[in-house]
Amino acid sequence: MCGICGYVRRREVTPGQLKKMNDTMYHRGPDDSGEEIYTLDGGYRVGLAQRRLSIMDLTALGHQPMHSADGRVVVVYNGEIYNFRELREELADYPFRSDCDTEVIIAAYLKWGLSCVNRFNGMFAIALFDREEKAVWLIRDRIGKKPLYYWYEQEELVFASELKPIMACPDFRGEIDRGVLARYLYQQYINAPESVYENVYKLAPGAVLRFRDGQIDTWNYWSVREACESAAKQPVKSYGEAKEQLKSLLQRAVSLRMIADVPLGTFLSGGYDSSLVTAMAQAHSAESVKTFSIGFYEENYNEAPYARAVADYLGTDHTELMIGEKDMLQMVESIPEYYDEPFADPSQIPTMLVCKLAREQVTVALSGDGGDEFYCGYNIYEKVAQAQKLDLPGGMVHTLCGLPGVRRFGLEEKLPFKVRVIAGNRDRETKTQFGAGNYPGMARDMAGVMPSGKRVLPVHYPVESTYPVSDWQICRMLLDMDTYLPGDILCKLDRAAMKYSLETRCPILDPDVMAFSYRIPHSYKYAAGDKKHILKEIAYDYVPKELLERPKKGFGVPLDKWLRGSLKEQLLSYADPSFLKRQNLFDEPYVSRMVTDYMETGDRGRGTGENYSGLVWAFFVFQQWYTHFHENGNK
Repeated sequence: MCGICGYVRRREVTPGQLKKMNDTMYHRGPDDSGEEIYTLDGGYRVGLAQRRLSIMDLTALGHQPMHSADGRVVVVYNGEIYNFRELREELADYPFRSDCDTEVIIAAYLKWGLSCVNRFNGMFAIALFDREEKAVWLIRDRIGKKPLYYWYEQEELVFASELKPIMACPDFRGEIDRGVLARYLYQQYINAPESVYENVYKLAPGAVLRFRDGQIDTWNYWSVREACESAAKQPVKSYGEAKEQLKSLLQRAVSLRMIADVPLGTFLSGGYDSSLVTAMAQAHSAESVKTFSIGFYEENYNEAPYARAVADYLGTDHTELMIGEKDMLQMVESIPEYYDEPFADPSQIPTMLVCKLAREQVTVALSGDGGDEFYCGYNIYEKVAQAQKLDLPGGMVHTLCGLPGVRRFGLEEKLPFKVRVIAGNRDRETKTQFGAGNYPGMARDMAGVMPSGKRVLPVHYPVESTYPVSDWQICRMLLDMDTYLPGDILCKLDRAAMKYSLETRCPILDPDVMAFSYRIPHSYKYAAGDKKHILKEIAYDYVPKELLERPKKGFGVPLDKWLRGSLKEQLLSYADPSFLKRQNLFDEPYVSRMVTDYMETGDRGRGTGENYSGLVWAFFVFQQWYTHFHENGNK
């Protein structure tokens, strides 16, 4: 786990400037750093840099940038190739000098070319300079566990694991892309390929970028849609077979992720996914696995007793930390520095706290992320299934309300909220993204009218017809794998963990596990209303059902209380008309009025649509980020 950055430019970047770019990511790799500059045809210079968090081969032999034995290839890389030892056996003719996976990447590329990426089981963001091909390659892992940004302008490329190195690059102007604002406010994150800046992009999960002769080309070597479509041709025949194969693949995925030359543990919330991963890790270990959880003094959110019960049953070395509002509020100030792009999923705060706790004892932590998206765990999936059943009558209501004679009486406005949502859900491209009342319109109104000629992203993702399924529930799961999982969940975990130089590994997102999950019939995942059915059944092989079966609480953050209390003055300053006018990003009259209304609504707004804390929190986080990087000179 590390941070990488670099460039291919004609304009000069001095060694000192490249080091400054690299050092903005010190937290991602405090153990070592390296920067080198090379020449390329056409007057280009190639700069490659890396900050290292040592996990495998802790010696200096793992230093990056790393060169091939013949000098043809240079690599900087962030992540882990878990099957590197298996690959190394296939590459025995290469003169290895180290025992780290970085050198396996080089040897694999030299033997198999770019197709080597299909053999990698891991999480990675790779930058590879091939002198013979006169090209620079950027490669991101299949599901987007590791981040990779790039700035492409005037036939020059700058890339990095985070935005901060790009911000520190000479000549970077940092023009905010206003076209992403409404979607960000609604979704609370910015999904690939967009970023908050114009001409800066995230390399999509499962994608490759090639820079050669001043031009870039990008394509996907893996995608959710293609993986699902391919797997549909070879479904698993029986539930018993599906369960045993999935269990075996998960066991292998966990064992691969326990390979490390540093202390390792797991996050344990007491839920199905983290409990299953922890149980398999403990079964694989001769010693008590270190487990970590946080609890809340607020009982409505506190899951610590459940995690403790699972830890006691499994016999892990468990550490628990109780936190309160003060602990969480102290984290709010650090959000822009470590997320370095507007990111407003409030569960990032307790995630940072559990990562901080784990880092006091371990350098690597396994997590249960991915279980909800791949095995139908979120509550929204139940609502989507219900909506599909009501789609036909909803369409009839929509047609009726649109008749001239009926429209005059405003019948649609008089219908119950849930009926209006179903009736108005007519767009084939966004069928599973219904709800949230007037949030979409409010997000668009906050962003205001865009300057002429500017592209504006819709707040929803208009892509659902591209998925090869008719079941809305499956469609929404695939959409979440493409958007919410990499753009929110994995981003949240990466930045929270890297703040404390902690590597996190997700066995459920193992490539073989993901591939097999697409072959499992949906009825095994959502069985008679039981979400994550097959994953739960595997978990019960390790942990008694009575310790796991309960409603999920999740990480709770009292946004309304904060925004109307401790953060009130800060929020009001961000919505001050003079600040908004100077900033020239939001619709000043609308935002000022909305924030004022929000402050005055209080609890009276609950259930009426007036309690729009999600939008206000997204606005608050954006303004906090803007102030940190654009007002206070931290770019």
